[in-house]
Amino acid sequence: MGGADGDTFDRSLAHWSEDGREEMEAFYAVATQDYRELAEAWDWAGWLTKRLEGQDEVRILDVACGSGKFPRALRRHTALGDLEGTPLVLDLLDPSAFSLEEAAASLAPPMRAGRRFEVKLQELDADAGPYDIVWATHALYALPEAELPAGAAVFRDAIAPDGLGFIAHATENAHYLRFYERYLRRRGGTPYASAAAVADAFRGAGAEVDARTITYRHVITDEGVLEGYLQRCLFDDTLDLEAMRADPELGPYLAEHTEGGRATFEQEVAMLFIRR
Repeated sequence: MGGADGDTFDRSLAHWSEDGREEMEAFYAVATQDYRELAEAWDWAGWLTKRLEGQDEVRILDVACGSGKFPRALRRHTALGDLEGTPLVLDLLDPSAFSLEEAAASLAPPMRAGRRFEVKLQELDADAGPYDIVWATHALYALPEAELPAGAAVFRDAIAPDGLGFIAHATENAHYLRFYERYLRRRGGTPYASAAAVADAFRGAGAEVDARTITYRHVITDEGVLEGYLQRCLFDDTLDLEAMRADPELGPYLAEHTEGGRATFEQEVAMLFIRR
């Protein structure tokens, strides 16, 4: 995969590929919890029921859809099954063709795949919307901060006047950002965007932003899963677990978060509800 080549966005895109499947599966053995936490933190089925009034379908844009873990979590951990019979049509956006295939294959009723856009968010055609819902769940980390305003404007404009945008994004206190920041100290590169920067970009684009925060922990006891999980956090498969533990920046962090064979990582995630 060339795991250490390129800056943040390029490495991220390279890891969304068939070659990265083993690492991806190790990551999601842990990170599936991210999507369950989001699914259980809000009344998605209730909100969608209201959206269905007088409509034949609900149109959703899944931004940087990845492998479709958020729609799957909604199916498993909410009352979404009560909406059977009325389709939730998901248009999928991702610069990775691999991700578009994975996400489309993961959908099940009442969700079905609509159009696919193999582009970056900021490259989406203005005529694609409007959508009842536009969401991006743990999806915008590799968007450079300088490009956030353009991305936020496109995202906002894709929302129908009475629709809703939703973003789930880690804060500066979360493991995802703290671990990656340590990784960059000796290597340089573009840091992950923070939830605060994302929210500011949307407010700058004229959107209303209602922010809520959830916290939880990832607990890992299997060394193989831990290695794949951490490699995916960095989008770098050239560092094995031994090398990470020996690294002068990553090693102390991992030691601080490991005890008795258990690695525990704190996650703090902002849930951003966005209206035009």
